[in-house]
Amino acid sequence: MAEKISTEAHAAYQRIHATDEFAELKRSYLRFVVPLTVAFMAWYLLYVLMSNYAGGFMGHVLFGNINVALVFGLLQFVTTFGISIWYARFAARRMDPIADSLRHEYETEIER
Repeated sequence: MAEKISTEAHAAYQRIHATDEFAELKRSYLRFVVPLTVAFMAWYLLYVLMSNYAGGFMGHVLFGNINVALVFGLLQFVTTFGISIWYARFAARRMDPIADSLRHEYETEIER
């Protein structure tokens, strides 16, 4: 069940949603997330395809019991954590100040 909000809160949200700052917040988010999502999915798909169709290459032993497939798999984790850290820093630097300003504006408007 959806939460009931006041008419004033809805109007304040609609006004803020139409601002240039809100549009910039969405643009910043999409400019970061879409390319990195596509890149990560391509990287993951490469891993899957190589595992299925390049078994000889992926099975190549690098040293001891470590082969190329294991290194690729571990790099998936490294990539995931790297992107997460990169996004957190990006959001803190570019998005959070805008979001904080909009939230403050919204909260002061509905408290009147």
